[in-house]
Amino acid sequence: MKKGLLDILKGKFLVSGDAPKNWMFLLYASFLAALMISSSHNADKKVLEIASLSEEVRKLRSEFVEGRSRVQQLKLESTLREAVADKGLVPSQDPPKKIKVKSAD
Repeated sequence: MKKGLLDILKGKFLVSGDAPKNWMFLLYASFLAALMISSSHNADKKVLEIASLSEEVRKLRSEFVEGRSRVQQLKLESTLREAVADKGLVPSQDPPKKIKVKSAD
């Protein structure tokens, strides 16, 4: 057991008689390790991108809600009265009347 471990640490398995088989396995294992590392980096990059996009969506949603509330405030009748009061426009004292149109069928 001790001799086998020393042979592995010294690298004798790479120069022995069946070394090509060992080299092929090492190349295969190295390729799989590089592929796994690359996949992990790509996944991390996508997680960071998703986090930044989520933050941007949160900010844009906040801006949208703020803008919508500002528009609703501007549409109020009291706000409109104040805006047109300096131009001399005031609401009518008489209620509106319905106009009925009879069509000739």
